[in-house]
Amino acid sequence: MTDLTELARHAAQISQVAASVAMDHFRNPLNVEFKSDDSPVTQADKAVETVVRDYLGKHFPDDGIFGEEQGAEGLDNRYVWVIDPIDGTRSFLSGYPLFGFLLSLLEDGQSQIGVVGMPALSEVYIGVAGQGATMNGDPIVVSGQTRLDQAILFVNEGDKIFDQHPQVFSRLMQAGQTRRFAYDCYPHALLAAGYVDAVVDYDLQPYDYLAVSALVEAAGGVVTDWDGEPLTLASDGRVVSAATPELHQEVLTLINQ
Repeated sequence: MTDLTELARHAAQISQVAASVAMDHFRNPLNVEFKSDDSPVTQADKAVETVVRDYLGKHFPDDGIFGEEQGAEGLDNRYVWVIDPIDGTRSFLSGYPLFGFLLSLLEDGQSQIGVVGMPALSEVYIGVAGQGATMNGDPIVVSGQTRLDQAILFVNEGDKIFDQHPQVFSRLMQAGQTRRFAYDCYPHALLAAGYVDAVVDYDLQPYDYLAVSALVEAAGGVVTDWDGEPLTLASDGRVVSAATPELHQEVLTLINQ
């Protein structure tokens, strides 16, 4: 299994299947449960992950899978699919349309394909290592912005950053030409498409960050943890995405003062 173009075609098909299941539940009555970390899960999360696992089991039975709801198996395999069935369950259950579907393919631990599906927006972003990135089939690239004082900066999970790193939060509030608060995957997708210049994110899991990092990097951007290290399954969930190396370094310097 070496043809990334063919694998990306499968990834796009999976995103369509996942979107269909998610939209069957969106803005309809939901049974909401809360996990041990107080994060919500609905029957939609479970249904989406199940249909994705069924697809992967049929087409790629020898690959590993790491899903948010049903756990991991085969993580030592050469190829591992990483699934977030609904990225932004709190958005989903409140009827807010900026929830996503995330899928990434790892080869020997390195993310080769990243998919960010936005079911309620009918948008699918796909990044393939060495082949670039697209949105609904059209090529996308990052903005090329190199200066933080001229950048559109998104701060994700701002309440957690404020609570746990108040000095970092204070500095972020002085940064950028335009600042926005957000959650979940969409700001990273907008960065890949050239609309946003940098995103600072926090407290993520591998199924949250691996797909968006592959997408942004395929679009020409830079993504690392807050220490400037590449993202892996073992990363600590603190993420900086930026359009250029220069802008990325400026954000890292700001965070780590």
